[in-house]
Amino acid sequence: MQLNSSIAAVVTGGASGLGAATARRLASHGVKVALFDLNAAQGEALAQEIGGVFCQVDVTSEEQVDAAFAKARAAIGQERILVNCAGTGNAVKTASRDKATGDIKHYPLANFDRIIQINLVGTFRCIAKSAAGMLTLAPLADGERGAIVNTASVAAQDGQIGQASYAASKAGIVGMTLPIARDLMGEGIRVNTILPGIFNTPLLQAAPDNVKAALAASVPFPKRLGAPDEYAHLAETMIVNGYFNGESVRLDGAIRMAPR
Repeated sequence: MQLNSSIAAVVTGGASGLGAATARRLASHGVKVALFDLNAAQGEALAQEIGGVFCQVDVTSEEQVDAAFAKARAAIGQERILVNCAGTGNAVKTASRDKATGDIKHYPLANFDRIIQINLVGTFRCIAKSAAGMLTLAPLADGERGAIVNTASVAAQDGQIGQASYAASKAGIVGMTLPIARDLMGEGIRVNTILPGIFNTPLLQAAPDNVKAALAASVPFPKRLGAPDEYAHLAETMIVNGYFNGESVRLDGAIRMAPR
């Protein structure tokens, strides 16, 4: 797929971090970009910067996702590109004992479900609705109708202590990548997933310098945090390379996460 002003894209979680970097990179090629995010202030500012459109949306809400796609398509047309970056995480042990009191507790199941609903179900919801829209498009010269890029995490393969829900949600994204690519192969829609390692996103930028230095030192090479535009570069490659399909690719400087 060639990136130009005839192409529209939707980037979920597009107001900051990996999503914002991807939105900027796509827009630099003339692509019309719609940003899906909860943060209206950041989303509106970035949309103005890149000449796109912002849609405030919670990906766990069917109604909000439907409304966001309707708004985006009315403004920039039916998207041929979807990049899913919306997600969240937490760290809670499956079961644990309080060292001071001896009290035993387990992971609150409502919190586990919340992570699954945002990261996994929210990603699939956007894929399904975007793919249905892509099916209305005429194929391009090579028979392609669209390209979808999802965001998992290295935690999908080496989740750390307290990451049961996060790792499960990201492993689910990896697990559904090939089946969805197969579902859509007859319609000319490709599906790939990126598994980022430790990236310098807003969440990490707030960490103390010594914490960031320790994280950077744990990366085999290069010994630094990943730059969001490096994620965006791989997303672009997955979009423009027509033979890239059904793959889940780590982008992590060769790191393998320790238990903690």
